Amino acid sequence: MGKGLIEVFLEYWPIFLKGAAGTLQYAFIAVFFGTILGSLIAIGRLSKNKILNTVIQVYVTVIRGTPLLVQMYIAYYFLPMAFPAMNDIFSKEFTVMLALIINSSAYVSEIIRSGINSVDKGQTEAARSLGLTASHTMTKIIMPQAIKNILPALANEYIAMIKETSLAGTFMMYELMYTRTLLANKYLFWQPLFIIAGIYLIMTVVLSWLIKAMERRFAVSD
Repeated sequence: MGKGLIEVFLEYWPIFLKGAAGTLQYAFIAVFFGTILGSLIAIGRLSKNKILNTVIQVYVTVIRGTPLLVQMYIAYYFLPMAFPAMNDIFSKEFTVMLALIINSSAYVSEIIRSGINSVDKGQTEAARSLGLTASHTMTKIIMPQAIKNILPALANEYIAMIKETSLAGTFMMYELMYTRTLLANKYLFWQPLFIIAGIYLIMTVVLSWLIKAMERRFAVSD
């Protein structure tokens, strides 16, 4: 059986801590920039431009309909080959993070679009009848109400991305799942897996609790 779980954790906790920090960092970067890109996509999806709308629908369908790992491999191998002059930019970390951001943006765009559509359309019509521009209507009337539905869903996307970043370990990026590879070199095979699973569980349960607290607070404010 070898060393026990507690013994392995106490001996190698700095490695697990660094991996967990990497996981949280990668997930935050992916969702943060995914939210910026997803917001632009959502606005484009709500536009009356049929060509733009169709292009965005195809983009969202392709990204959501293909595995993230496949997207990572495409970014990792195809981008440096397609743009050899930019090889210095397309590092391992950049290409993998780009795949995570693009993947997150497709899901975030639907979250934002659904949040905007949840606001009564009559409010948009009323604002426009009062002379407000489309941009002012969106920023002053629609988004302040939609944000209550968007934020909890974005937090859930962050939780999902925490688990998705485990795929980054495939490319030897230092995140939680990659610690298993490091410790396998020390002939520790099953123990790290249980410890990693426990750390993932703690992170997601704590964040889920915070999301529920956020939702209760929004419900009270309503």
